[in-house]
Amino acid sequence: MSFAFYLIICVFILGYACIALEHPLKVNKAATALFLCFILWTIFAFAGTGAMTPDFAANVGPDGIRTFITEHILHHLGETSETVFFLLGAMTIVAVIDTWGAFRIITDKIHATSKVSLLWILGTLAFFMSAVLDNLTTTIVMITLLNKLIANKDDRWFFAAMIVIAANAGGAWTPIGDVTTIMLWVAGKVSALNIMAMTVVPSLFSVLVPFAILSYTMRGGHVEVPPVVEDDNSPASRVSHSQRKMMLILGVGLLLCVPIFKSVTHLPPYIGILGALSILWITTEIFRPKGRQNPNRAALKVSHILPKVDIDTILFFLGILMAVGVLQICGHLSMLASGLDQINIAEPGKYFLIDIIIGVLSSIVDNVPLVAGTMGMYSFPIDHYFWEMLAYCAGTGGSILIIGSAAGIAAMSIEKIDFIWYVKRITWIAFIGYLAGALIYILQYNLIH
Repeated sequence: MSFAFYLIICVFILGYACIALEHPLKVNKAATALFLCFILWTIFAFAGTGAMTPDFAANVGPDGIRTFITEHILHHLGETSETVFFLLGAMTIVAVIDTWGAFRIITDKIHATSKVSLLWILGTLAFFMSAVLDNLTTTIVMITLLNKLIANKDDRWFFAAMIVIAANAGGAWTPIGDVTTIMLWVAGKVSALNIMAMTVVPSLFSVLVPFAILSYTMRGGHVEVPPVVEDDNSPASRVSHSQRKMMLILGVGLLLCVPIFKSVTHLPPYIGILGALSILWITTEIFRPKGRQNPNRAALKVSHILPKVDIDTILFFLGILMAVGVLQICGHLSMLASGLDQINIAEPGKYFLIDIIIGVLSSIVDNVPLVAGTMGMYSFPIDHYFWEMLAYCAGTGGSILIIGSAAGIAAMSIEKIDFIWYVKRITWIAFIGYLAGALIYILQYNLIH
């Protein structure tokens, strides 16, 4: 391999470090991710096949490297846009529900101020919501609720991190809860009922173990609840209780319908989320409070809410996923996967270890190309234990680092969570939970076979 091949790795690591050190450097991670995308594709454009492994360079067609790069930029932009538009739609729907004051119906029923009680309430909600929605949407919804339940920033960061762990675990055990599980399901590597039966217990333990540890360390602690301020000029001040209830049921119901829509039509989830947003948008136009009694009634319009959506998060996703696309197209990720296959351990231990390593790596590099590369390397039959454990590991391993999953990136962007803070406070507990679930799967496999 040429100098350019290794230069791409070094630049990616340097960019990753700058994202991790966002707060000390005082450079927005979205800006770093976009620049990383720009510089990696530029290096690739100048280096051409010299930046690729020989096997991947052989895929360059007769039209030359420029045409090859252009085609693959469009391909990766298309894949990335699916995530970006899904995120945009989900964040807008949640913002609309919040602006209409509908989340108060839920927060008014949560009276727990004990940290332990609140941990289990929010963790349980996140775990099961992400199983029927997905981990990204669930995290956005739950963190919006957090802002109405917890006043202290450090406490809010902590609970947001726990929601990420629970949401990733909840999404790993259903065929619609996580992108990587969807990939395995659509590709015919796992069946819906079997993946649920074989991974639900490990996923549950990946949450139960860290939550049990924290229940012991946090006992006696209480959270500071933000005061409820009734603002007569707020956008939701003239929204009736029945309208709030309607907006909550409709908004959450539409989010729940997205995975059903995907299963029935086999269309990408972002089509479903954009359809859901359009229905909600039309509804708000029809049922928005009429008259002049509310001076801020215009703020309830979706067109007024859209500018408040966190564009930083959208651009960060765009930059980092496009940057990882270079590693995928040049063969870096495939080479990594091939290296793992050289592990000299008797089966099934070898493949258990490979799955565990892939899960840990997915906290550093996006799990989607990692799983895609792994799927291309093996031809195990449907519902093979390798695929089952891969679904668990790729889904929950991303919790080890805050930028290791879509849910973690969303939480980091919305709450402005510091990467180093997460490493110091959360990584160890997430890693313990991850290993606990992996060991439970191995034990479960041995008992069955």
